Amino acid sequence: MWRVSDGDSQVYLFGTLHALKPGEAWRTPLYDAVLARAGTVWFEADMQSGDPDTLRLLVQRYGVDPDRPLSRKLAPSDLGALARQTDLARVDHLRPWAAALMLSMQPALAKGASVDKGADLTITRAARAESKRIRAFETLEDQARMFASLPEASEVRYLADVVRERSRGPRLRLPFKPQSLEDAWLAGTLGPAQIADMRAENPALYEAFLKRRNERWADRLSAEMAGSGVELVNVGAFHMVGADGLPALLAARGFRVERVQ
Repeated sequence: MWRVSDGDSQVYLFGTLHALKPGEAWRTPLYDAVLARAGTVWFEADMQSGDPDTLRLLVQRYGVDPDRPLSRKLAPSDLGALARQTDLARVDHLRPWAAALMLSMQPALAKGASVDKGADLTITRAARAESKRIRAFETLEDQARMFASLPEASEVRYLADVVRERSRGPRLRLPFKPQSLEDAWLAGTLGPAQIADMRAENPALYEAFLKRRNERWADRLSAEMAGSGVELVNVGAFHMVGADGLPALLAARGFRVERVQ
């Protein structure tokens, strides 16, 4: 957690995991104190709006390619590995980004993690129970459009990387690849090394998934700092990392930024 401040405003930045196992103890006294003080609580998107019908429509609109299936886009070796990991007939119609997201979440979900128990939805419910003002940087459709706007080569590379990582053993890659994302998150040790591969090997994905979104969010938070009071921002933990992370971008905009947890 980071505190961003000027003369009369404080914005706390907290890096979340979107899916967690039930009963995971991650809320600290400091986090709960900040939540109690915050008048406005921010999230990437309103994840409670992601009901099955809405998600299905978004996949149909942005994540399907009926004319050019995955079997015509992937290299033969990657296609063979994909077929060993899932029923190819069920995913062949998907665009590579949609198949990659689905596959990358399966190991965590298989171990009992769920979005419902993730930090974002947990805090959304808490903020609503306390009648906080809730704001989101994006809609779920914005996020689907972001992935759908990737160059095809970047999409295919993303899916191929997920398939290859899963062939090597159970890991989570979304598109990062720590040995245990949840353990590193709980320990507070997530850092630039864990997104280095994405930045080097798939720069279009890095630009879309992290850098450009962080820049837009930093601009919105800079505008919030013109007011007063306390706000709490909950977004994916990798949006806090490195020179393109929210803490660094807001420091570059002239605010005082300090890590407090």
